[in-house]
Amino acid sequence: MGTGRARARVRVRIRVEGIVQGVGFRPHVHSLARDLGLSGWVGNDDRGVFIEAEGEPGDVARFQKDLRDQAPPLAAIHRVTATAIPACGDRGFRIEASRGGARRFTFVSPDVATCDDCLAELFDPADRRHRHPFVTCTGCGPRFTIIRDVPYDRPATTMAGFAMCGECEREYLDPSDRRFHAQPICCPACGPVLRLLDGGLRGEGPPAHGPAAARPGAGPTLSTRDGDGSHAHHPDLRTRDGSHLHGPGPRARDGDGSYAARPGAGPAGGGDPIAAAVEVLRAGGVLAVKGLGGYHLAVDATDEEAVRTLRSRKHREDRPFAVMVPDLSAARALCELDAEGERLLTGPQRPIVLLPRRPGAAVAGAVAPGDRRLGLMLPYTPIHHLLAAELARPYVLTSGNLSDEPIAHRDADALSRLAGVADAFLTHDRPIHVRADDSVLLVTRGRTVPLRRSRGYAPEPLPLSPPARRAVLACGAELKSTFCLARRGYAFVSHHIGDLENYETLRSFTEGIEHLGRLLGITPALVAHDLHPEYLSTKYALDLEAPGSVELTGVQHHHAHIASCLADNRETGPVIGVAFDGLGYGTDGTIWGGEFLVADLVGFTRAGRLAPVPMPGGTAAIRQPWRMAAAHLRAAYGDTLPPNLPVRARHGSRWDEVVAVAETGTNSPLTSSAGRLFDAVAAILGLRDTVTYEGQAAIALEQCADPAERGAYPAGIVDEGPLVTIRSADLVRAVVEDTRAGAVPALVSARFHNGLAAATARVCARLREDTGLGTVALSGGVFQNRLLLEGLVAALRLRGLRVLTHRAVPPNDGGISFGQAAVAAARDTLGPP
Repeated sequence: MGTGRARARVRVRIRVEGIVQGVGFRPHVHSLARDLGLSGWVGNDDRGVFIEAEGEPGDVARFQKDLRDQAPPLAAIHRVTATAIPACGDRGFRIEASRGGARRFTFVSPDVATCDDCLAELFDPADRRHRHPFVTCTGCGPRFTIIRDVPYDRPATTMAGFAMCGECEREYLDPSDRRFHAQPICCPACGPVLRLLDGGLRGEGPPAHGPAAARPGAGPTLSTRDGDGSHAHHPDLRTRDGSHLHGPGPRARDGDGSYAARPGAGPAGGGDPIAAAVEVLRAGGVLAVKGLGGYHLAVDATDEEAVRTLRSRKHREDRPFAVMVPDLSAARALCELDAEGERLLTGPQRPIVLLPRRPGAAVAGAVAPGDRRLGLMLPYTPIHHLLAAELARPYVLTSGNLSDEPIAHRDADALSRLAGVADAFLTHDRPIHVRADDSVLLVTRGRTVPLRRSRGYAPEPLPLSPPARRAVLACGAELKSTFCLARRGYAFVSHHIGDLENYETLRSFTEGIEHLGRLLGITPALVAHDLHPEYLSTKYALDLEAPGSVELTGVQHHHAHIASCLADNRETGPVIGVAFDGLGYGTDGTIWGGEFLVADLVGFTRAGRLAPVPMPGGTAAIRQPWRMAAAHLRAAYGDTLPPNLPVRARHGSRWDEVVAVAETGTNSPLTSSAGRLFDAVAAILGLRDTVTYEGQAAIALEQCADPAERGAYPAGIVDEGPLVTIRSADLVRAVVEDTRAGAVPALVSARFHNGLAAATARVCARLREDTGLGTVALSGGVFQNRLLLEGLVAALRLRGLRVLTHRAVPPNDGGISFGQAAVAAARDTLGPP
């Protein structure tokens, strides 16, 4: 019988592609093979996972089935191929050393929130990893932000400098242990060290001229091991009243003046940096916290003065802060939660979720001024969990930067740039290789709308159809910048870069392209870019062009928006596309932003728009919405404005100057922008005459609207040549007349929203008659507006139209690069428009 069984053995060579590195896939394969009595091996290479398995035919067949059916939760298998090869009669199943190669194309796992098993250890006094700030396993922890190269093995991560102790090595090599081949594995004896560094502020408030430099010699100092090999020094820490911070009882300090985590350190002494950091927060201080993808700034979210201090030091006047809460119970106390909101908050990605704020929610008013929502997130690292448990109240957690800068992720840079912002730094010596901001999601009627796709999601691949014939780089736009690399049927949208308006952000953009391209083994042959000649992303693309290097393809901004929505829904079109946003460079030399396109992935025809008006002063009109009010009121009333308009009175003689500039066309490009229309109405209602961040006036208009109001202002639709045009002036006149008649802003705003949704639905119905198309794709930053989005979707469906909205990438400019990649791939495969 033994000889018969040997003759019956079969052997297969298997290739598994997808997110199969850093997610426990090799241990999964090893366990399946061992349980089935198979021989062979499994390993990582730069294309994914390779396997050879030998055994009886039924066992090998079951093994191949279970590879997929029982894959680890974090794995995403995209392709499995199997080839029969001769059996060789070997015994035992092993994990092979990782292999390199010339045909690199492997996928990289995003970072993953701490799992329940690791949390149980974190808070178990009997566990050797009790309160260890870096507890992790194959099912959770840092991934993308620590990877320097592939295959994904410890020497190719920022954990390379931490040698495993004997106990961790035993777990790492034990196939029955959940830390089997967990690359970031560590413990208090061998892992990174958490420290609380003294800051340079003494309660005197923000520096007079930007962030103060750290003052060498002002107190105990520490040289930190930084990812870039640099060092930083930090002075003494005081509370806001100038007194020293002391721990609750004797506090053991290192010789450099910092508190360092020690094995077994408890919550109330023994040099525990978590306890000392919580003292900073309770004393009203600003704490810089090193997270997965960069530094955050934290304050007690219930302390009004502390939140205002953070705003002043960070130069962030109004934009809402995110709030971290310890658990769902705490989240429910602050916000209304549905099942989808709970799922997102507790999922492995742990994004910020925008949720309706409960009346009387126990957070400072300065956390989200004028906003009926709060951005909540649950802890996603052991450090966050420890802080949340010890503080026992919500705390603000916002990006560690000054306004308009990228998040700080290298230690020396963070300790320098944030020296005038943070009172203390909770940091450690595990380098961050790739910066990654938190992701942000909106829940609307049980569906998710991504507003920022970054940590936890990037660089997970998105399906691309038609597949890219040649490798593609799409450079995105300017605001909310991302880039996208595409190869075959996959698109890899980057983490959030920020607004490409300064050198630091541009450097982050270029470094990100180089790093992700190297990890994925993608060398672009085709580069897609926006048509705006002054975008830094466009200039970057143009600089790449050289004889025999890459081919460039320009993609109009709003076509990229609609293509992004199509690709997000795995469709190719054609559709009626509605692209409403702030601005984008049009093919006619004007500024578009309220567009109706008949589009597929290859090309488009502009079919409709909002009526254009001048943008007085160009970009000044974006920062000062009252200028757009002047332009829209001029379009609505000509020279005879209604008397005593408050918006005109607030700006005196400047009003006539701005109107004159608009009339001459000097630095006043025509725009059909929906975003600028929202700005104008917000200014007319007295909500915002100026803004401190993009979209602020439109958000204020949405937030003041009464969601129960069903009235709608009428807006005419006219044919202007080939374009169906919504007469925005009708909406503006209705806003003015209703306000003069005594209607409160809440009703006026709601009626404006409803009127624009109704007019948009009428245009789409008209275009269906003209084209025979029955599907509408909605994209652009204006569709972050929940009230408009829900109203328009309902109106379109009432007219029998099918509606596509975004699912995985944002409708704002963060999704532009995905749309550009989809257009470039389609043109390359199917031909030019």
